[in-house]
Amino acid sequence: MDDDVGFSGMLASVVTQEGGEPFVCNSVAAARAQLTKQTFDLAILDNKLPDGTGYEFYSQLMRKNPACVAAMITGAPELSQAVELTRNGLFDYLTKPVTADAVAACLRRAKLRLRLPNIQTEDAALLGDSPAMKEVTLQLQQAARHVGAAVLLLGETGSGKDVAARLLHQLSFGNQAADVPYVPVNCPNIPTEMFEAELFGSEKGSYTGADRRRTGLVESAEGGTLFLDEVAEIPLALQSKFLRFLESREYRSLGSTGTSRFTGRVVAATNRSLADEVKAGRFREDLMYRLDVFSIRLPALRERLADVDGLAAALLEQLCEKYHRRKLRLKQSDLDALRSHTFPGNVRELRNLLERSLLRTDETASELLMDLTWLKNSGAGSATNGNADDPSPKRQLTPIEEQEYRLIAKVLSEENGGIRRAATALGITHQTLLRRLQKWPELRPTSTASE
Repeated sequence: MDDDVGFSGMLASVVTQEGGEPFVCNSVAAARAQLTKQTFDLAILDNKLPDGTGYEFYSQLMRKNPACVAAMITGAPELSQAVELTRNGLFDYLTKPVTADAVAACLRRAKLRLRLPNIQTEDAALLGDSPAMKEVTLQLQQAARHVGAAVLLLGETGSGKDVAARLLHQLSFGNQAADVPYVPVNCPNIPTEMFEAELFGSEKGSYTGADRRRTGLVESAEGGTLFLDEVAEIPLALQSKFLRFLESREYRSLGSTGTSRFTGRVVAATNRSLADEVKAGRFREDLMYRLDVFSIRLPALRERLADVDGLAAALLEQLCEKYHRRKLRLKQSDLDALRSHTFPGNVRELRNLLERSLLRTDETASELLMDLTWLKNSGAGSATNGNADDPSPKRQLTPIEEQEYRLIAKVLSEENGGIRRAATALGITHQTLLRRLQKWPELRPTSTASE
């Protein structure tokens, strides 16, 4: 899209040489009309046109054709505009004068970005196929088109944020994904005093006991994906350094005088409201905004129960491979029971239920012996399926909180107060369960098995 006939002709020629079929529009109106007729893999936009700007048209293009890779060419670059477009997924931003070689190089990079793996991967199957999850996969495809933009995954514990992060990695790096580092970081599991060294690395002698150079997680993820799970747990004292890292993509290992540059993708996830964390003084507001460049919300499983059948089948197949078992079928009556459950633990709870059931199923069986007692007694089933023997919360809770409260109480009882074992059974981290017990101290076991 360019009003300079000679320049647009050059662009069309380069597109043809690179194997594409060009459609030239010399105005915003013409481009809008063309957009109603078909979709496009790639759009090259001029920012200054007789009847508008490429900047304005870009948002319309993304609404109509969200999978399109777009590049902006302008003779008058504006930094603030470039930053905003980049955050919104613009693939490239070129300043005139632009040569045919520069355009060809941009097209070749765009073709690599367009070669996305088939969305029907194992990770995609573990997300689900409901309309809500199709929207999530579409948003992941959009986010994948600009590796430099941070992505924030939002959703309850167990809703699939880790799966979404892995899928985003595959979409971002295409066929090369297996050869590009993917480094997941569980923030609550890193001791506060070691967080900076773990994240950015450290030099020999930088602190007591540092007898050798330590490679940081950021360095390990260079050129690939750094996935920060439960990012709200980053210590407040380190958040300013992390903010600078996100803004400049530069970092310095502990004890070093030099800086290194990170060229990969940063993905963060949280099950908490960062806005609430900011109000409570536990999270920096500027860091929240810097992380939330491209946010994607993973819906809870109770919001997409249509996915249960497909998820159960995919998870069971995965578990059968893990335990070297023959493939098992799921009974329709069991699937009906699963769809009536509200799953406060989301997909992770479903996986744990299937794993428990598989381990109790005879190795010669052809059907899974579903542990329906777990559903009936968890106190987390349908609204009419409570367990009268479960403890009562000591204060008024939301329905979801009450389900979580009762489920934790039941599992702690089954595990004789073993917090680590209970956390494993619930499908959450030890630190996450400890935070719940701080919130509900009456549930904390008093036996010696608690740790």
